[in-house]
Amino acid sequence: MRRGIAASVLVAALAVSLAACGSSGSGSSGSASGPVTITYWDTSNATNEAPNYQDVVKKFEAANPGITVNFVNVPFDQAQDKLQTAMGSKGAPDVFRSDVGWTAAFAKSGFLTPLDGTAALPDASAFEPSLIKQAQYQGKTYGVPLVTDTLGLLYNKALFAKAGITAAPKSWDELKADAATIKDKTGVDGFEQRAGDSYYAMPYLYGEGTDMVDAGAKKITVNKPQAAAAIATYQSMFDGPGLVKADVTTDSYAHMMDAFNNGKVAAIVNGPWEITNIYKGSSFTDHTNLGIAAVPAGSTGKPGAPIGGHNICVFAGSDAAHQAAAEKFAAFMTSADSESYIAQKNSTLPTRTDAYTADVKADPGIAGFQQILSVGQPRPALPEYSSLYTSLSTNLGKIAQNQQSIQAGLDATAQDYTKLLPDFAK
Repeated sequence: MRRGIAASVLVAALAVSLAACGSSGSGSSGSASGPVTITYWDTSNATNEAPNYQDVVKKFEAANPGITVNFVNVPFDQAQDKLQTAMGSKGAPDVFRSDVGWTAAFAKSGFLTPLDGTAALPDASAFEPSLIKQAQYQGKTYGVPLVTDTLGLLYNKALFAKAGITAAPKSWDELKADAATIKDKTGVDGFEQRAGDSYYAMPYLYGEGTDMVDAGAKKITVNKPQAAAAIATYQSMFDGPGLVKADVTTDSYAHMMDAFNNGKVAAIVNGPWEITNIYKGSSFTDHTNLGIAAVPAGSTGKPGAPIGGHNICVFAGSDAAHQAAAEKFAAFMTSADSESYIAQKNSTLPTRTDAYTADVKADPGIAGFQQILSVGQPRPALPEYSSLYTSLSTNLGKIAQNQQSIQAGLDATAQDYTKLLPDFAK
């Protein structure tokens, strides 16, 4: 599954009250003890991932003969809008797979039921604490962590070795130097990064000790000196020996992945959602050729990458019978056995330590990403946070192509943020 930044803004949803949510997405009622059909919206990749989730659903139905699951796969890049619309009117699923960045906004709108102490979350301590934190809003937990991810530096070990490089770079300057060496020694480009997608620029901000906003202090920080320094480094990674120039075409992501998978570029920054596709590339038929390291560090000397992933959430507008069934379903999907199974099939990262079995860790991609999760940074419980990516992405695309100065682009982004966050200081 490609990690994309949804283009829609959730601000409109924040004004919608739970009164508008309607009834259960299954369109039927039922008693807690009788047969019930729940609707589950899955947002995983329809080809590579969804069939394996469907296998888990079948196991759930076999273990719970009174519950039938209507499995609906919704494309990830459409899911945010579709969920917002459905939960604000009618036709909402009883339970769904939510990007971690959507959970707080949906909770603020009253769309989600809190899961603390329910059958969905009998033991929150089984999950990584930072992932539970990302599922919370105003002290309550509104999602059960299903899979997690972060960004890492992915590199072709054979190309690095051919260039005489024996270790992954630890800073952006080292990566620039390595890219030049790889180009000189192998003729292959050394590094390509996403242009115009702010999610992939977050390691630069974190590496300078900053973020788009300071949620705790209620301040907009995206155009402050630390952020400007971060984006200056980001811009510099498109121009130099062995560095691929900014690609802002519609198919830029596919271009980058094809180049990396087939040995046309030696390193990229991406997440574990691409592991299964990378393994299909001609350069990684030997899976151990995939190197995974923490993203390079900025001037602070400390690397930092966003923690992403998905939660299982339960719709607050469903009746008691459907909510009860949905909570059982959420617990089953996020059990250690289910997460281990999905990890082995989809090469995704479990959210609980007891799911990292020997078989799971035998996948070098999973093992590699598990080692760098410690540098991940959870997003603040700010409902508008995911919407902040949109303006920054637009302006980063211009900055990457030298169509706009760094400061002008960040100032324009900060101005957009004042509309989303009117109570934040600029």
